[in-house]
Amino acid sequence: MNESHKLIFPPCYPRLTEREGQTMVWDELRGRWLVLTPEEWVRRHLIAYLTRECGVPLHSVCQEYAVCVNGQPQRADVVVCDVQGQPLLLAECKEPTVELDSSVRNQAMRYNAVVGARYVILTNGVKLQGWERTPDGYCPLRRLPNLRAK
Repeated sequence: MNESHKLIFPPCYPRLTEREGQTMVWDELRGRWLVLTPEEWVRRHLIAYLTRECGVPLHSVCQEYAVCVNGQPQRADVVVCDVQGQPLLLAECKEPTVELDSSVRNQAMRYNAVVGARYVILTNGVKLQGWERTPDGYCPLRRLPNLRAK
C-alpha cells in the first residue's frame, strides 16, 4: 500500500498473494481472499489492533455486518460483539485519503441507530475518532477502551 500514508496502528502482516494482476489479502475471519484495496488495508490493521491491543477475541469480530437503514440494506465495516453476542463496538473504515468528516460520522451514527453498539469509531488509518453512547447522546472518546471480556 501507499507508504506516504503511515497508519496509526501497529504493523500487521496479513497473507498476500497476486491473482490476475491484483493483490489479494487473506481474510482469516471469512476464510477467503479479498482484493486488497486501501480501505481493506485499513480494515486489516484495525482488526489486528482490536484483537492484539484491545483484547477483542477474533471470534467476536464481524465484518460487513448487515444493517437495514430506512428500508435499505447497508453494511457496517466492523462490529465487535460482547460475550453475550450483543454489538459492543461499530467501526467504519475509510481509505487514508478520505477525510473523516461529518458525512462519515453521520453514516456510522445511522448504522448505530440500528445496531445499538456502546462505542462507535471511525478510522482512515491515519486518524481515529470515537464516541461512547450514553443516555444523553454520544461523548467523544480520548482513547479506545480495553474491550477484553466486556
